[in-house]
Amino acid sequence: MASRGRRFRAHAAYFESYAVTNFADLGFAEVILRALAQEDYVTPTPIQAQAIPPLLQGRDLLGIAQTGTGKTAAFALPILQRLLDERSRPAPNTARVLVLAPTRELAAQIADSFRAYARFARISVGVIVGGVAHGPQIRMLAGGVDVLVATPGRLLDHVASNHLRLDSTRTIVLDEADHMLDLGFVVPIRKIVSRLPKDRQNLFFSATMPKEIASLADDMLRDPVTVRVTPAATTAERVAQRVILVDATAKRDVLLELFSDPNFSRAIVFTRTKRGADRVAQHLAVNAVGASAIHGNKSQNQRQRALDDFRAGRTRALVATDIAARGIDIDGVSHVVNFELPETAEAYVHRIGRTARAGATGAAVSLCDNSERSLLKQIERVTRQTLPITDRRSAPGAAAEADAARRAPPHEHRRTHQEPGRAARHPGKPGEHGRPPQQQQRRRSGKPGGPRPDHNAPRSRASE
Repeated sequence: MASRGRRFRAHAAYFESYAVTNFADLGFAEVILRALAQEDYVTPTPIQAQAIPPLLQGRDLLGIAQTGTGKTAAFALPILQRLLDERSRPAPNTARVLVLAPTRELAAQIADSFRAYARFARISVGVIVGGVAHGPQIRMLAGGVDVLVATPGRLLDHVASNHLRLDSTRTIVLDEADHMLDLGFVVPIRKIVSRLPKDRQNLFFSATMPKEIASLADDMLRDPVTVRVTPAATTAERVAQRVILVDATAKRDVLLELFSDPNFSRAIVFTRTKRGADRVAQHLAVNAVGASAIHGNKSQNQRQRALDDFRAGRTRALVATDIAARGIDIDGVSHVVNFELPETAEAYVHRIGRTARAGATGAAVSLCDNSERSLLKQIERVTRQTLPITDRRSAPGAAAEADAARRAPPHEHRRTHQEPGRAARHPGKPGEHGRPPQQQQRRRSGKPGGPRPDHNAPRSRASE
């Protein structure tokens, strides 16, 4: 692992020294600069200024960056420039560039970005995702494509049926690699990479670097440039955050109260489960709050329609699971609501980062019931902040109890939530026996859990 770390950091300092203040300084073709002008893009973001020069030189790159940093343009623009420089056309059933994304929504957004930047160039862009018919994809592949954006599963389907060959693909981009790990895509990715020519350019982007992703990057990348932007907690600094302590059965009513504020003009509401997302969206809709749900059980057309309605302002609420929302980049989101707290602090930061995009400010409200208190403490500890709390629970004196519990020494919490002789577990994650944290706490205390219509047990992320 030590050699891997040195390898990734070797060239980072040199490329961070680029003082790029204008896209015109980077040597892009006129057709690309004209497209950027139509998008009102003038000054590169930090990741663009650091990544574009080495990518134009054909270097491999490891980008440690989250969504909202401009990373799509950071890889799309130099890829388009290199395609223009090569002046060749794709052969039938091949792709010159392959971009892998974890979700259908992210794949569609990446493809839209490529099309926008290439609107004045003769460069073809195709999308291969699941949830839609194979026929149009097969016809598109038959003619060959310059840039192919795909999810791993459907891509392998076309490779297996000989509708796509990868032996002439010279550039591969792996976007949101850590999310690929969450969805169980690492093995399919390795199968895809094994079919690519060895002489290729590799671009690897991930918000975090867990061990398995670091191993994948080490296998794919050759003498890479490393670019690091936006530490995990910085997104949260631009978001006004608050917590409402509430009984589990009252969450829907409190959510409706939030939407009675006209400033809640465009909000993303997060739930843990797909069924929970449907129920929350239905509850909002029957109470005159336009809402749509987006999750893995929705068809591609349903998901796209929900996103289009939300972007156009036809709905005020987009109710989503974590996996469905990863990579979605929508401007003008005024609020994020955690209808249920996520299981990790990292997921919390990703959620609230759906607002406050591109340097703007936003607001995040978390509805926390008693079973989620350990998750709240974990979020505060990791993000190094104490979130302001409003207590709306029915039990008298709950506010003082909540404040004392949050500030008690760590050993007191361990005595409260851990049986003697039992190994400590990370808060907010399922225990050794597969029970979610809420069920573990009820089992230890001996108290039966009350009715929780909106709090289904967390399911495997891969099911999204």
